[in-house]
Amino acid sequence: MNKHCIVIHGGAGTITRNSMSPELEKQYRQGLTDALVAGSKILEAGGTSVDAIEAAIITFEDNPLYNAGRGSVFTHDGKNEMDASIMCAKTGLAGAVAGITHIKNPIKLARAVMDKSEHVMLCGLGAEEFAKSMKFDFEPDAYFYVQQRYDQLMQIRDTDKTQMDHSATPDPKAGQKKFGTVGAVALDVFGNLAAATSTGGMTNKRFGRVGDTPIIGAGTYANNKTCGVSCTGHGEFFIRSVVAYDISCLIEYKNFTLKQACDEVVNKKLVKLGGEGGLIALDAQGNAEMVFNSEGMYRGIKRSGEDFVLGIYKD
Repeated sequence: MNKHCIVIHGGAGTITRNSMSPELEKQYRQGLTDALVAGSKILEAGGTSVDAIEAAIITFEDNPLYNAGRGSVFTHDGKNEMDASIMCAKTGLAGAVAGITHIKNPIKLARAVMDKSEHVMLCGLGAEEFAKSMKFDFEPDAYFYVQQRYDQLMQIRDTDKTQMDHSATPDPKAGQKKFGTVGAVALDVFGNLAAATSTGGMTNKRFGRVGDTPIIGAGTYANNKTCGVSCTGHGEFFIRSVVAYDISCLIEYKNFTLKQACDEVVNKKLVKLGGEGGLIALDAQGNAEMVFNSEGMYRGIKRSGEDFVLGIYKD
């Protein structure tokens, strides 16, 4: 049997040991472990990379610690607007949803767009109409209400600020900020890559703002000839830089290694533009990168026949 691998992230930002309590760190590590377990079980059983990353993302979306699904941040209007995307390198197909509400697991809806429609991206009410036609269950507002997320909104709601990150601790004065996105990339035993990303966006956003997460080529991309990528960070910069596709292009057209491509885009191009964040990437040979230009990134990897490896801080 060929080797398989899954790489995950739970967001990047100013995440340091000084601002992380032992109990909170334990909770985040458990969340990363749960995602790796869900995805690696499928890969070990001979399942597809698409099934594996969907399963991993679902665990994040169900965990209120992460800004996706149930833990999504609030918009200026006090709503939860979520984005998600998924791409299968074997078929070249992709699915994405943007600005949706009341869907428990946005990644499932993105998968349905990919598998059961002729489109790539659906947004807002149209996406929810499609969800109804697919018999998706809808959750009430109360399901998505997390007190910490609501408190974050109240701190800046009466200002013109849009918070691009959110505190990962109950005390916003702790100085810890985090770009709230979750992602997964996997390589299955058939040699096929897949990538997925999900987010609740940013606190106090208005006007239906959408970041890079649901944009194929910006926040998510997968190509068996090159790599699979899932991004997390300041979405506007990742959109303008077409980050996920840029990684792939450097490999395909410039013969960069995965490591060289990731370093060029994250630590040089984005830094020069002022964009903060990171990404996870995996190529068809099983080489993996978890690179970020922030203080930390919640991340993990599980290869066939090897133990789980988790990381939070830069060192």
